[in-house]
Parts: sequence; C-alpha cells; structure tokens
Amino acid sequence: MRIMRIGTPLSPSATRVMLLGAGELGKEVVIAFQRLGVEVVAVDRYADAPGHQVAHRSHTIDMTDPTALTAVIELERPDFVVPEIEAIATDALADVEQRELATVIPTARATRLTMNREGIRRLAAEELGLRTSPYEFADSLDEVRAATERIGFPCVIKPVMSSSGKGQSTLRSSDDVDAAWEYARSGGRVDSGRVIVEGFVEFDFEITQLTVRAVGRSGEVETVFCPAIGHLQERGDYVESWQPQSMTPSALDAARDIAHRITTALGGRGVFGVELFVSGDTVYFSEVSPRPHDTGLVTLRTQRLSEFELHARAILGLPVDTSILSPGASAVIYGGVDATGVSFDGVADALSVPQTDIRLFGKPESFTRRRMGVAVATGDDVDEARSRARDAASRVRVIHD
Repeated sequence: MRIMRIGTPLSPSATRVMLLGAGELGKEVVIAFQRLGVEVVAVDRYADAPGHQVAHRSHTIDMTDPTALTAVIELERPDFVVPEIEAIATDALADVEQRELATVIPTARATRLTMNREGIRRLAAEELGLRTSPYEFADSLDEVRAATERIGFPCVIKPVMSSSGKGQSTLRSSDDVDAAWEYARSGGRVDSGRVIVEGFVEFDFEITQLTVRAVGRSGEVETVFCPAIGHLQERGDYVESWQPQSMTPSALDAARDIAHRITTALGGRGVFGVELFVSGDTVYFSEVSPRPHDTGLVTLRTQRLSEFELHARAILGLPVDTSILSPGASAVIYGGVDATGVSFDGVADALSVPQTDIRLFGKPESFTRRRMGVAVATGDDVDEARSRARDAASRVRVIHD
C-alpha cells in the first residue's frame, strides 16, 4: 500500500476526513485526526453534537437519507468517509465507493453488514462457522412468539438495527413477549419491524476484543490486538469497562481467532470492536462494530495510543502500537434528568480521586439514561482502577436550574 502524505488543513493540500456520526466517540476521533494535521468534517443528525464542537466544519443532516448523504459527500469531497454510527444510508456509501469519490472506512460492505444484526450474524455463524448463541429472526408478533417457543426462556429480543441497548429486552416467560415486541419496534434506529430472538448463553464474563487492521512493516494490512476489555452492561448499555480482562490463554487465543476471522471477512482498515462471551475456555461471537467501541473509552488512560488514535493512524496508513501502560477502568456519568443546557457540579471533587480523569461530552441535551460523560482511572490493578472510576463518576452531578 502507498503511504499517503498528510497535507495542511484548510488548504488545497489538505487531507480531509468526513465523520458520519459526531457523538462522544466521534469527538475523540476528530481530535485524534486533528493532532495528525488532518482536516475534519463532522456530520450528525442533530446540531452542536460533541464532534461538531471540535471539527473544522460540520453539517446536520438525516444520514439515513441517501440523497442528503450523497450531497454532503459531493460537497466536501473528503479523502475518507468514516462512519461512526449504524444509522446510515449504506447504499449511498456503496455508490460513493463505486464512483471512487472517497475511501469508505473500513468498506461500504462492512458498514452495511454491521448496521444490520441479521447481516453480521449470518456472516459469522452461517458463512464463517463461528460459535454464537441460538437465534432466529422475526417480522411479526406471531413469529416472535413461535421463535421464543423454539429457543426457550430466558431469551433476548433486539431490533436488527439499533445500538447501545435501545429496544433490547430480556424475556423470562411468554408473558413478556408482547411488551418486548413493542419495545423492539420503537427502539430500532431504522423502523424495519424486524427483530432477532437470541437464546441465553451461560458465560462467565463478556469482553470487547479491540482489533486493529493497519498497514504493517511489509506494507500490507495486518491484524493486531489490544488487551481484552471486560465490561458490565445494564439493559444492553455499557456502564463500566476495564482493561485488561483476566482470562485463560486458551480463551484469549480463541477470542483473537474469532476477532481475526470476522474482521478479515469484513476487510478494510481501522479499529473494530468485537464483542464476545467467554465461558471458561469457550468463546462465543456476539457482535462487531467497525469503529471504536464505547467500552474502549477506557483506553484513554490505559494504552499508549487510545482506540481513537489507533483508528486515525490505521485509516491514514500509519504505524500503530497497541501496548498497554497501566490497568484501568471507566465508569459512565449519566444525565439523570431530561433537560437542555445542563451544568455539572462535583467535577473538582471527582478529579481529586487519585489517577482519575473526566471526559464531559458536551451533549446539548440530557436524558435520564443518556451518557453525558465518563470517568477513567488507572490503578495498581483492575479492582483498584474500577473502584476509583466508580467513585469519580458518582461525584459528578448533572444540574438543571
């Protein structure tokens, strides 16, 4: 692969990146690119998103509208288009790729497959033969009822197109089916009305295996791994993460084998967040995101290069380094209120916790369960880091006068 030159922002020589999605993860990606002298255009569905606040330019559009999405790409003519969310008109990205208007990261095909749980699950389980939980897809309440009878309880229902736990329910009995179906229909990013019903897997813990496809010394794309990240979820949404997650050598080898196979099948360059269930030495594939992962916010403190810096470097064809510097953890700061223009108290108190840092995302509107910030911490071991991160996060209070 040819190693590209990096130009000067806001000049004819600029190397230009367009981010599709400018939330808290996109914001960190913007900053990582700008530190490398890249001109960044941030696009999101609402104005003043976190990434909008730090990008060179921003646009507010409906990214599921192929006409609007194509128009903004044709206007800006970026070198790279970098999707940071799932709700994107992937057909438009395929057209952009085919017309060679820009390089889509990692590829238009990967973006399409991972936007839809059906596409990625069929690739993983049916084409690659990876171990997964039992599953079925359903388009109606009757089909959901039939699927739950075959799979059994407990089980989980998710929209095929959603993120961060939206529309996801755990069902303990047939009495839960109707409400779960309605919640799944309302929680999808795209109103397709299609859901996945998944059987429960008995696992010891779940991890995110951050996997980086980047140009190696040979000049070809190679795969490297970050130390495994453990995480805790509530209602399908991450609330804590830590690194490294302790696991057996056999389980780690299996996790990396699965991550290598699925990311190789998707292709392209960049960071992939591969979610896995671990039971002893047995590892199950769950999901994959072709972008930095929310649980990877912990890498802001633990690694020499955070997942955001790794993503930027991999996209630009630059060397990467996945080494860890310290055990660490992250804990989410929730909004707690439904309001706009909130304030944050207790930040100084939170930062008095040893080896701790805070990121406030700058979202213009708070919701009770919306992530408004994160505390990240290091320690002599993961337990100490987790305690510090939780302590710091608990001291930040969201205020609305």
